[in-house]
Amino acid sequence: MAVKGLAKNVKFISLGGGNAVSVSRIVAVITPDSAPAKRLIQESRSKGLLVDATSGKKTRSIFIMDSDHVLISAVSAETALLRLEENDDEASEG
Repeated sequence: MAVKGLAKNVKFISLGGGNAVSVSRIVAVITPDSAPAKRLIQESRSKGLLVDATSGKKTRSIFIMDSDHVLISAVSAETALLRLEENDDEASEG
């Protein structure tokens, strides 16, 4: 389910817990299981580029943004990708 943007043509997807991210700013969605993914989180945290949208829950997906920010979410990567696909389908219909 896409969350309508405040500005025209800005699309968001829900990350749960009242959080959303702009679809157009997402570069990649990855799972947090690998050592490189965990290292990415730590490096982003030390650089001040980590956005934690987990609300204290387990990290289940990592969003890499076009601004070099890294966003972590409790929504699974598969669910996030399904929401992105739904958003893409809505955009092509409308």
